[in-house]
Amino acid sequence: MYVHGDNIAQKESSKTKYTDAVSKKYLDEIRNHYDCWKQENEKLVGPGKQVNIENDEEIIRKRVKLFNEYKDFLDQGKYATHFDSRSNLHSSALEEFIYYLFRDLVAEFSGHALIGKSHAFKDIFFRSNNYEEMVSEPGVMIETKDHDFVIGARINADFSCQGQSKTDKVTFDLPAVAIECKTYLDKTMLEGASTAGEQLKDRNPNAIYIVVAERLKLTEAVNLKKYKVDQIYVLRKEKNVDREYRLLPGFKTNPIYSDVVWHLFSTVRDYLGRDWQGTMAEGIERGYLIK
Repeated sequence: MYVHGDNIAQKESSKTKYTDAVSKKYLDEIRNHYDCWKQENEKLVGPGKQVNIENDEEIIRKRVKLFNEYKDFLDQGKYATHFDSRSNLHSSALEEFIYYLFRDLVAEFSGHALIGKSHAFKDIFFRSNNYEEMVSEPGVMIETKDHDFVIGARINADFSCQGQSKTDKVTFDLPAVAIECKTYLDKTMLEGASTAGEQLKDRNPNAIYIVVAERLKLTEAVNLKKYKVDQIYVLRKEKNVDREYRLLPGFKTNPIYSDVVWHLFSTVRDYLGRDWQGTMAEGIERGYLIK
């Protein structure tokens, strides 16, 4: 859940990396600001299932303001150059923000709901060493896919062969909503997200797959309609600028826009709160089967 906080903690406790005086100083500074950001987010409650647009939008504006303040601090040049992209320090902040955004909504559906980063269900297959083994135990194998953020359910399942008492017990995460979080989105990343979205929907047709990026690194020559994602959000409403230019003195970047975050939240809340499909009889009555 607190993926950004966990990332900071891992760096603080590492025995091999970030042990020098500068790293420790920077991590102390980041820890102090992170703890404040987390505490302020946890003081806020909502939005939830019940729609109250005026109050809901105000809560989201507050969450976005807190995130902008924290991200402005974290994106300072000294931290951006000291902790490179492979450390996931900066990208994990967006993942944790998404968690705060949906935490209270999901909790109203169930205290056992799946929310946060997940090694989620991708496929199921059966592998036995021979036929004699096949008729005695199923040999269930679950293939998983890492997702930055999911809302869904954890499934516990038992498989057994007819007439046999031996059972294969498997547990897997099944997303209803999967969100890919990116500092910037380029074509290669979009192609990867599209493949992940298609694989998810092949096994769970009701699921939705969303990409959330701070900035966009795509040209007009990219045909968005061919990609298997339900929506792409660009939180800063701007094209990507290489880090070397963003770190120049006086460079101004757009903030995270609360109206974009509001659209993201509303899209997911509306999806979670509605029926996902009607019956075949209802479709025949309408004259078209797929809503």
